[in-house]
Amino acid sequence: MSKFANSKYAIVGAGLMGRMLAVALAKRGAQVDLFEKGNSDADLSPARIAAAMLAPLAESAITEDNVVRMGIHSLPRWKQLIAELSAPVFFQQNGTLILWHRQDASDAERFTAHLERNSRNNKQLAAPQKLDSQSLRNIEPSVADRFTQGLYLPNEGQLDNRQLLDALLIELAHLQVHCHWNTEINPDDLRKEDSYQAVIDCRGTGAKNAWTSNSGNALRGVRGEVVRLYAPEVKLKRPTRLIHPRYPIYIAPKENDIYVVGATEIESDDLSEVSVRSAMELLSAIYTVHSGFAEARILEMATQCRPTLKNNLPEIKTRKDKGLSDLIRINGLYRHGFMIAPAVLDCTLELLEHGESNTALELGLSIAKDANKQEAPLCA
Repeated sequence: MSKFANSKYAIVGAGLMGRMLAVALAKRGAQVDLFEKGNSDADLSPARIAAAMLAPLAESAITEDNVVRMGIHSLPRWKQLIAELSAPVFFQQNGTLILWHRQDASDAERFTAHLERNSRNNKQLAAPQKLDSQSLRNIEPSVADRFTQGLYLPNEGQLDNRQLLDALLIELAHLQVHCHWNTEINPDDLRKEDSYQAVIDCRGTGAKNAWTSNSGNALRGVRGEVVRLYAPEVKLKRPTRLIHPRYPIYIAPKENDIYVVGATEIESDDLSEVSVRSAMELLSAIYTVHSGFAEARILEMATQCRPTLKNNLPEIKTRKDKGLSDLIRINGLYRHGFMIAPAVLDCTLELLEHGESNTALELGLSIAKDANKQEAPLCA
């Protein structure tokens, strides 16, 4: 019998990780209480506005090797996890296309050399493929009139973030997870209830008080701005990134001619609306990729702050106190939430079941003991 059977867990935060963990534990026979200060639409979660690209080779240019390993681990796991859901979720593994304008060729050379070196050092990464005019036309004909070369990164993927969040919500209902929407609660208060085997904190930036500077790895928000477009005249087949010294953008095509466009990373917790400058730069940049974006319809401009630790790496903290439920804090997924979420999920499940995680050791996911003081209670 599974260790999870007949056990009871509390999860605080119903974004991507909170929902995935609640579903996984409930499927293993556990009783799960899920608490979320927002509503069931995940409006307060950065997962709702993400592009949800699964691109470990592309991200290897700007992140550490352990995050890349987590991304590699997660790609096949996403296929499995999505296949187990009762509602369909768009998933594509059609590679990533990298483009650049002629004046940015030197930046593209450096970027290409970086990816080639990373693929040589990690045999699980497919080598990037250089595209000339004809091979670019074969792989992505809609941009061949504006670009004469490019870079193709095989095996990388993407999914539809909102379809996934909705599908996980359906699973929560099927599995009879007790969801407490519009309920802000301190995880330390839940620990005092002896019925919980463990309390799992998945609040992202909402857990800032719990990640104090005592650990040297304080939590902060990194603002991102995203535009969602309806562009029936554009027929990109895969996520496309534009190398540019000032605004390197990504364009992620979803189903039904929907495109998610973004680029910005601003060291700020500001959740106000998209700035005029960001909107102009994003829209100008995508027009240089495909003229069909000129007639696209803007469905949404949105901002969110991604939870980021000092080293820009994810971390799991554990805490055991006599007379209290165990506490697990998961945070710092930064811009790689969807890319690495299955790896973090698998490591957390192993930790809950065995008290340790061999997968975390293999992938380099930090699991540390939480020595911080308990949070102050929430004000009424």
